Amino acid sequence: MSESDLWVLPLFGDRKPFPLLETQFDETFGRFSPDGRWIAYASSESGRNEVYVTRFPGPGGKWQLSAAGGTQPRWRRDGKEIFYLDPDNRLVSAAVNGAGSAFEVGAVQPLFATRAGGPGSVYDVSPDGQRFLVNTLMEETAAEPITLVVNWPALLKK
Repeated sequence: MSESDLWVLPLFGDRKPFPLLETQFDETFGRFSPDGRWIAYASSESGRNEVYVTRFPGPGGKWQLSAAGGTQPRWRRDGKEIFYLDPDNRLVSAAVNGAGSAFEVGAVQPLFATRAGGPGSVYDVSPDGQRFLVNTLMEETAAEPITLVVNWPALLKK
């Protein structure tokens, strides 16, 4: 068991949580597909975080979306595209098809660079996949000097 595994909490029946992915690796940022048949997540099993998709509730295989690292997957509302951040903080798009019994990964392409940062999930996508909200780290700039005049009323009398 690793530090981070993915668990499911059913909201019906006995409501007993169960492990979805419980391995020696870290599995994080799990997201259900819009139709509930798939889960996209990040895993460290390759030695770095990569984005995968697996069938829910299983059994089934898994499909890797990212090739050079990735985290924080998000589904487009129609389930035909998954977005994620690569190690260089670029937002990446992967065309996907989960309509059949097997999951298909199509073209994967970087969309744009971000300065994403902060705790937890650092971006979100609109349902149509056309707009993004990114939590961006502020650039540190040199502070402007401050001039402080002490006892200025006395200077006015002169």
